[in-house]
Amino acid sequence: MEPLVAIVGRPNVGKSTLFNRLGQNRLAIEEKQSGVTRDRLYLKTQWLDRSFILIDTGGIILGSGNKIEDNIRKQAEIAIEEADLILLIVDLRSGLTGMDMEVAGMLRKTNKPVTIVANKADTPDLYHQGGELYALGFGEPVLVSAAHGLNTGELLDNIVEKLPEPSSELKELEESEDVIKTAIAGRPNVGKSSLINVFLEEDRMIVTDMPGTTRDAVDSYLHKGEDKYLFIDTAGIRRKSRVSDSVEYYSVLRSFRAMEKADVVILVIDAVEMVTDQDKRIAGYAQENGKGIIIAVNKWDLITKENKTVKEFTQKVRKELTFLQYAPVIFVSAKTKQRVFKILDLIKKVAENRERRIATGLLNNLIREVVAINPPPSFKGKALKIYYVTQVKENPPTFLLFVNDPELLHFSYKRYLENRIREAFDFEGAPIRIITRKR
Repeated sequence: MEPLVAIVGRPNVGKSTLFNRLGQNRLAIEEKQSGVTRDRLYLKTQWLDRSFILIDTGGIILGSGNKIEDNIRKQAEIAIEEADLILLIVDLRSGLTGMDMEVAGMLRKTNKPVTIVANKADTPDLYHQGGELYALGFGEPVLVSAAHGLNTGELLDNIVEKLPEPSSELKELEESEDVIKTAIAGRPNVGKSSLINVFLEEDRMIVTDMPGTTRDAVDSYLHKGEDKYLFIDTAGIRRKSRVSDSVEYYSVLRSFRAMEKADVVILVIDAVEMVTDQDKRIAGYAQENGKGIIIAVNKWDLITKENKTVKEFTQKVRKELTFLQYAPVIFVSAKTKQRVFKILDLIKKVAENRERRIATGLLNNLIREVVAINPPPSFKGKALKIYYVTQVKENPPTFLLFVNDPELLHFSYKRYLENRIREAFDFEGAPIRIITRKR
């Protein structure tokens, strides 16, 4: 594994701003409102010839008794446990506080290297205030301004100096790695984070019955045998009319961005509420972007079952998501772990189908057969003629038809061709693109 550097501290000292500055990325949400970052957020970055993974964490408040704040603290503690180096961020302008002292006391018990980072050192007249930070017992602080990028190079030098020596096998591992990127998407409170916790067999995500707990798109790695997965837990997506504050608005945007970089999207649906208009919107976005799709109906343990319950619910899902007839449907319970691990097999299969390439000879034989069985309808006395077909790309599978007139390919006949291709070759879970060109 790459060395891990955890960014910790009390709320609103600029941890996410520093995370984005060091990673040269806008991955973490930055707001003046405290408590915005809730889950651990990972980002690989590099300085000079060393690469490492930054971990952004939520603001630590000890002994608050608040359920959310306690969960945030728990996530930060896991990050600290994972880390090879800890950056304790304090606000130079406000000076050392009791909360800073409490966090420092917690870090002293870890016996791990700690660097004090005095953030918001925007002007030289503030530098003298850094002297009091020696009282924390972690040596000389590094004064930076994350917002303006001042002295961040010095901080990166400090980080690289304290990192453990890299493994000689690391580069070889990186080059041989083949990771399936999977976005877990859906409305708030359908159990997305709970599913990932089951996959990872740890409390990786904050899970509460309060919708909207996950705000950032969070990456989690899983190695299962020879298979490697990257799970992206996206913030719950609400309808636009219900997205009121700016934090949730940016979380929704980040969820769509997370789906864009994924290979496979797992659309998580609540078994009690079933398919909603928002579920259709999420699924449509994933399909438009050519992602492999799996429909996971969660909270299946809450449903009273009879002999035909699975069949009836599958029909309901198919009826509501008519454009996703090709996507596998699986009924799971993150609470009881029922069928959850079967999702991993589906992810692998859908990812492989999305990368499938069909030989041109086989394609043309198939198209000749299906056209002979059901010729295309005529339009104004003129019939579509398909001369040749070839697959031009994968991810998603895209087929190019050379025809006499592209305007003669009616959408219903296009769907007929797609269905016949799916029957002949296994493209379960993978969208298919059919484009035409005049010969």
